Amino acid sequence: MLLLVDGSSYLYRAYHGLPDLRNAAGEPTGAIYGVLAMLRRLESDFKADYRAVVFDAKGKTFRDDWYPEYKANRPPMPEDLVCQIEPLHRAIRASGWPLLMESGVEADDVIGTLAQAAVAAGLDVMVSTGDKDMAQLVGPQVRLVNTMSNETLDRDAVIAKFGVPPERIVDYLALIGDSVDNVPGVPRCGPKTACKWLSEYDDLAGVIANADRIKGVVGENLRGHLAFLPLGQRLVTIRCDLPDLPAPTSLHPTAPDQTILQQIYERYEFRNWLRGARPAAEANPVASAETPATPTAAPAPAEPAAAIQSEAADTPGPAPDAHRSHYQTLLDWPALESWLAKLDTAPLVALDCETTSLSSLDARLVGISFAVAPGEAAYLPLGHCGPDLPQQLPLDPALQRLRPWLENPARPKVLQNAKYDQHVFANHGIALAGIAHDTLLQSYVLESDKGHDLEQLASRHLGLATISYTELCGKGAKQIGFDQVDLERAAAYAAEDADLTWRLNALLLPQLGAEAGLQRVYADIELPAREVLFQMERTGVLIDSALLQRHSHELGQKLLELEQEAYQLA
Repeated sequence: MLLLVDGSSYLYRAYHGLPDLRNAAGEPTGAIYGVLAMLRRLESDFKADYRAVVFDAKGKTFRDDWYPEYKANRPPMPEDLVCQIEPLHRAIRASGWPLLMESGVEADDVIGTLAQAAVAAGLDVMVSTGDKDMAQLVGPQVRLVNTMSNETLDRDAVIAKFGVPPERIVDYLALIGDSVDNVPGVPRCGPKTACKWLSEYDDLAGVIANADRIKGVVGENLRGHLAFLPLGQRLVTIRCDLPDLPAPTSLHPTAPDQTILQQIYERYEFRNWLRGARPAAEANPVASAETPATPTAAPAPAEPAAAIQSEAADTPGPAPDAHRSHYQTLLDWPALESWLAKLDTAPLVALDCETTSLSSLDARLVGISFAVAPGEAAYLPLGHCGPDLPQQLPLDPALQRLRPWLENPARPKVLQNAKYDQHVFANHGIALAGIAHDTLLQSYVLESDKGHDLEQLASRHLGLATISYTELCGKGAKQIGFDQVDLERAAAYAAEDADLTWRLNALLLPQLGAEAGLQRVYADIELPAREVLFQMERTGVLIDSALLQRHSHELGQKLLELEQEAYQLA
């Protein structure tokens, strides 16, 4: 297999997708960390014989000669990103990855040419990218993978995502345009219209030939855009015939240069990675060399949480790219009993629910997941439906068997947004107890200005792109319930949720403990308040409707007075 990485795509996604990470000297590190973390995951997920990372070179390309406005809408690269390019390239090469940049062309063209040459040599090709233009390269031996979303595209997936096959992607893009590259499309022609035209007229040439038959404003817009369409099609077409590129079979990975990696990891304070970069005699024999770093933020007196993160980076965190081979689906009583024994003896269990609704007071259980250690998790399906399902344990008897553990305050549990799960169990008559920690609240106390859902936390703190809910269930009118998801995929998703919750607690809790003030806010305010809010939401609050009506009348009168005053002033 040949593994090709669209380095330019991931560079920008890492820069914009991660928080403003910096080392103690104030140097930005987020893009370096994000891209390297992605490459480490790719090495683990794909055992490729040949591989390369491809970046755009500086300067103009042949497309600028065709169309001077090509990419003219893009602002200059931010200085905080510019200064990360050279050390990132150095780190990639030191990690053993061949790195390619070709002047006068784009990374897409290099990848397209290498992919076609690899196919001709009988190799399978995996292209790691987030760029939709690359879908035109997909074929029997070529697939795309997006590690940010865990999305893999073969021919059928391209059709499902875009509505057209790979060989029509350039026609599709020519019609709708590409705002990222400043390639204009037919005004008011969106994806649905483009797919409809290509379905009716086969390809772009057919659409052009039948432009007079298309009615309405969009038909007029098409006819007004006919002169540009051939150029637009050329601009979005990836070249696959570049000369003088290395043969795909020459792109062998090399042994990592531990000396250079150690220098880079020390400077940018990727401390957990640093343990793996040191020579064996110097490395801590207890620490795992596979444990990537916790990205650190520069300490600043006005931001104690950032300082805590920097100090906590010396503490080995749970390995974000650990193999997930210990996930189990519990389909019979012996399997459940075996896990109950683990739950009763584990010092802390991560617990998570899969349900029928986001409304906590209406949600019913579809399944429950548990984790007792990093990578050791299980999913208990209880309410999945659909054809060809294996036999599941009955809901009520299984909950009754779990009730003693669920309601035992002496069995500590950690959850992500515990209040929601507490409501779900209460909907089934179970008073969940032993809630020791809540990773959502930990995140809120440490970094209240950032997102706190599990997917964001896993990306930010563990360097992981998780299985997304929309990837499983779809979205919009075509979205299905979690109970209809294929059980194997649902079990992997649910067990991962519990696993990530366990790992995040192990990482975030020490950061809170390092600062007495934050620990007090978390333990003495947020956790108790969660229980109060749960009781309020469960019970409701009394309302004096007569008082509210009088108050509403008073506000209405005051608004009228202010309105008249505003007219007079105007």
